[in-house]
Amino acid sequence: MGTYSIDINADVGEGVGNEDQLLPLLSSCNIACGGHAGDIQLMNYVVNLAKINNVKIGAHPAYPDKKNFGRSVLKMSNNELYKSLRHQILLLSKIVNQNRAILNHVKPHGALYNLALIEKKTASIIVDVIKSLDESLLLYAPFESMLSKVAHDNGVQVIFEAFADRNYNDDLTLVSRQKQDALLTNKEAVLEHIKNIILNQKITTFSGKKISIRAQTFCIHGDTPNALEIIKYLHENLNSLGIQIE
Repeated sequence: MGTYSIDINADVGEGVGNEDQLLPLLSSCNIACGGHAGDIQLMNYVVNLAKINNVKIGAHPAYPDKKNFGRSVLKMSNNELYKSLRHQILLLSKIVNQNRAILNHVKPHGALYNLALIEKKTASIIVDVIKSLDESLLLYAPFESMLSKVAHDNGVQVIFEAFADRNYNDDLTLVSRQKQDALLTNKEAVLEHIKNIILNQKITTFSGKKISIRAQTFCIHGDTPNALEIIKYLHENLNSLGIQIE
């Protein structure tokens, strides 16, 4: 069996309050930067934790909508969305610089992320914001998504992301959180999910089909009730499969 390296990321700074337990188990993190959650004090706290634990730091911008936690599409002009996303990332970037750390990547949140996977206009705004700030920033985006294609066409490097704790539809979109089995909370099922993607480049969808996929980073949602248990289980079992977290 060969040896594979993967990244484990989580969305943090969203008010769950488990960062001190979560960060030591991650290799990268996505910090909410004031759109759907987070403020300067919390961003500073999480950036410091990430630096102490040698965890790669990413910006997690969203629609500016704390009321709905960024999970609803906001009606905004292209210019309004561009300015909001740029402001959010710049705010975190300033805090990162003050702490003498490095901003590694950008990963959009919630409804913004989901819309950018299928709509070129939204994907292009996100990519334009990244290019206006720092073309060396990486973008976490799913395989074969509109967002990853637009980024590639514009010279922004993509790290393919998959969700370790979510079920997928046949078109590689996520099963809606409104449905009962949207989340994978069984740690054994999460391990099997990751193993199939890494070793076989396949994912078993909610309907039972096996679809081709690639991923280099896997997201565990920090607000999944047993997120810590899942990540600890992955650390205990991935290495025996020849898969290293780094």
